[in-house]
Amino acid sequence: MPLTTYWLEHAWLGTHVEPGVALDAGGDGRITALRTGVETPPPGAEVLRGLTVPGLANAHSHAFHRALRSLVQVGSGTFWTWRDFMYKVAQNLTPDSYFALARAVYAEMALAGITNVGEFHYVHHAPGGAPYADPNAMGEALIEAAAAAGIRITLLDTAYLSAGFGQAPSPHQLRFSDGTADAWAERVSALKPRAHALIGAAIHSVRAVPAGQLATVAGWAEERRAPLHVHLSEQTAENDACQEAHGCTPTQLLADHGVLGPRTTGVHNTHLTDIDIALLGGTATGTCMCPTTERDLADGIGPAGRLQHAGSPLSLGSDSHAVIDLLEEARAMELNERLRSRTRGHWTANALLTAATADGHAALGLADAGRLEAGALADFTTIALDSVRTAGAVPRLGAETAVFAATAADVRHTVVGGRHIVRDGAHALVPDVPSALAESIAALRA
Repeated sequence: MPLTTYWLEHAWLGTHVEPGVALDAGGDGRITALRTGVETPPPGAEVLRGLTVPGLANAHSHAFHRALRSLVQVGSGTFWTWRDFMYKVAQNLTPDSYFALARAVYAEMALAGITNVGEFHYVHHAPGGAPYADPNAMGEALIEAAAAAGIRITLLDTAYLSAGFGQAPSPHQLRFSDGTADAWAERVSALKPRAHALIGAAIHSVRAVPAGQLATVAGWAEERRAPLHVHLSEQTAENDACQEAHGCTPTQLLADHGVLGPRTTGVHNTHLTDIDIALLGGTATGTCMCPTTERDLADGIGPAGRLQHAGSPLSLGSDSHAVIDLLEEARAMELNERLRSRTRGHWTANALLTAATADGHAALGLADAGRLEAGALADFTTIALDSVRTAGAVPRLGAETAVFAATAADVRHTVVGGRHIVRDGAHALVPDVPSALAESIAALRA
């Protein structure tokens, strides 16, 4: 691919918004040069009007949960009744149907300005637990789906071995389980990274991986310098069960078995003690907040501010995809904290965008993404400043407009590796994303 020059009407450069920026994307998919003070588009440049920011990183996704949208809003229930419904959808997945659904979901993400997804993947085997002929057929389907949708993926292949603190998997969970962490490690070692895909690891939760096997998963990730994610203290019931089984909190259990560290990210981190927060911050373990899912499931509001102050980097995810909108996730993190504290201004718009970009990509193993600077991956997205939500904004306050007013519907362009994936709100590779979503979701209900 030859060098492409993009002219950015306004660009967020991490600390401020700069008008008139020319960005050169090389054939290797990286930014080769960035020039400010370019008042008019250079000849032949691709013109991106609006506010261009680095590509957004969705650090926590379960692609098949997209099929639950609206269906799980009927009546009331709890996280645990929601989980039962989720299991029923998971039972209907095949490699082919998962590819179709994930391709549509990842295309929806591209339309929302997301250029990289962390897929927390645990549906590994056929119903009943028998491996497919290719034991990684489901993971390969997700990797190929991301390519077909034009975005990057970090496949966080997940160890899920138990129904809870030593209990055998339930019938619904059999297709999640490899039996032992050693068997999980053998299977996942056959997955290979691609130009658009990294392979990471995940511990589903302390209830789903026996304590004596946590170190095996952590060791696999450490040996490969790969990202390691874990659902952590999402529910108080998990904390209570861990105390009963091990006499400590889930965070302490992870610390005791070598799971915490700067390449590890705890997802949710909702119900933590002061000691938990100190452990996570002191080890530079990251925190992925998923506010739209956490409020949708009535999980609670996690101590994001205290965690970041303690030393835990923050990232954002759409998790169950109640909505797919990283701008909403960023906004919700601040607004949730305002509701709890009854004070405003816990994070600046710049800090919230950093969580959605650079720190999110870092949590997924891409330290060279999430910045508009020479040498970084040429992944970026442009947000309209003239929609009904954003019109009238002062351009120099574009970061505030993006975080506190814009939505995914305001994304105008998405570029990945220097290639236009979304142009003027239309996906270049998946012509009709709504139909692709509707058809792939309907197939799971047939």
